[in-house]
Amino acid sequence: MTEEQTVDVVVVGAGFAGLYMLHRLRRSGMRAVVLEAADGVGGTWYWNRYPGARCDSESYYYSYSFDDDLQQEWTWSERYAGQEEIRRYLDHVADRFDLRRDIRLNTRVTATSWDEEAGLWNVGTEAGDTVRGRYLVTAVGCLSSANVPDIPGLDSFEGDWYHTGQWPHEKVDFSGKRVGIVGTGSTGIQAIPVIAAEAAHLTVFQRTPNYSIPARNGPMSPEVSAKIKQEYDRIRAVQRASTNGHPFLINETSALAVDDDVRTATYESAWEFGGLRFRATYADLLADKAANDTASDFIRNKIREIVKDPEVAERLLPKDHGFATKRPPIDTEYFETYNRDNVTLVDVRATPIQEITPTGMRTSEHEYPLDCIVFATGFDALTGPLLRMNIRGRDGVALRDRWAEGPKTYLGLQVAGFPNMFTITGPGSPSVLTNMPTCIEQHVEWIIDCLEHMRDKGLDRVETTEDAEREWGAEVARAADRTLLPQASTSWYLGANVPGKPRVFMPYAGGMANYAKTCEEVAVRGYDGFVMT
Repeated sequence: MTEEQTVDVVVVGAGFAGLYMLHRLRRSGMRAVVLEAADGVGGTWYWNRYPGARCDSESYYYSYSFDDDLQQEWTWSERYAGQEEIRRYLDHVADRFDLRRDIRLNTRVTATSWDEEAGLWNVGTEAGDTVRGRYLVTAVGCLSSANVPDIPGLDSFEGDWYHTGQWPHEKVDFSGKRVGIVGTGSTGIQAIPVIAAEAAHLTVFQRTPNYSIPARNGPMSPEVSAKIKQEYDRIRAVQRASTNGHPFLINETSALAVDDDVRTATYESAWEFGGLRFRATYADLLADKAANDTASDFIRNKIREIVKDPEVAERLLPKDHGFATKRPPIDTEYFETYNRDNVTLVDVRATPIQEITPTGMRTSEHEYPLDCIVFATGFDALTGPLLRMNIRGRDGVALRDRWAEGPKTYLGLQVAGFPNMFTITGPGSPSVLTNMPTCIEQHVEWIIDCLEHMRDKGLDRVETTEDAEREWGAEVARAADRTLLPQASTSWYLGANVPGKPRVFMPYAGGMANYAKTCEEVAVRGYDGFVMT
């Protein structure tokens, strides 16, 4: 039996964004429901259960800042939280703020359409139910639509295969198994050392070598935890003022303005400290190729030092892009893993994968016998999760058609022709270039302010314009072109990991602080670029 439900706001997704959106809507007195495909909250951290799954932002600031009691009562166990701990945290948030009563789990959205006459969004589910809302807020995440490569023969494989973004809930036992893993992005870099320690043999199929910085993960001492809790006000202020939503600022000095020994010492110190702060060592690492080369060469030399076999080390050296022009991974013993006797590295750019056979993987040069295959091939990022919802706006126009040549948004918040629809961390916002909870909180708070403004003015419809979209799209392109980011031609920031996807640099590269200031100015000017009726 199908059912209908009508609310003020329909939110899709129960991860960091959906939970906070629901909390703020409740505080504003709006009736809301969250639709979630999974049988638990957590979003990205519900699905990504692969071995080694861990956040690359430090745990104490990969968290909500909106409630000081929450900050004080939750204690992180490690410098970088693992998947299970982040899920426990989000479960705690859902319980602490009594959010579950308005979350419908096991509810996958399959069709979403705007009813112009009623002024409502109709959100259809896989079960055949319909939820109607004045407003639609997508909180589906940027990295939630798994990208399984179309390799001939996959259906014939007699072993087990997995995608890291759709990992089974039960433990996968690789002991005694011959495992192949495809992909060496940030996910592969996390999974490879863990799987190698368990499997009889691990074969890594690498298309693009990657830079990586040691995480230097470890337990969070009570002393460090207490100090962080005392300083949360300062920490959060720095996050909001920073380029990437982290509690540290980028050094304003050019990498080319110091002596070689000073620069090397700075890099050595950052390498030993570990984590994403390495990319904040100098101001121009993402703006000037010569400056970037100094960091890239430093990391290449570290790879040569760590990996004992010179030929393997050479295959691991990134040569087609500069450091941090693609997502900069951090790792625990990644390069050291290639010193193990049970690990083989295959360069699939030199010897492409031809097919998957019933018993393994065949490249142009060799067939590798495998019992299991792991695809660490990432996601159809930013646009994929939205397009999967089959969204249709005014006059039945599909979002997929509207974005046929690449995503068009205003501030990453709205799309022309789709009234009353807001996208949290959508394309055209800083999103994946930032610490996500910082960006999420800013988006949610802006959307809430907008909805409260409309309510106070007796308005019930808001939509951006195509002119505003074009102007913002040009600014997104200008911001990207001021950096080296678009030069990494194989980056998923450009959609390069998905065959047939338009090559458009999707996130806003102008910095989190600049972006938040722009959004604030738009609101102060009476929501310039939006039409409210």
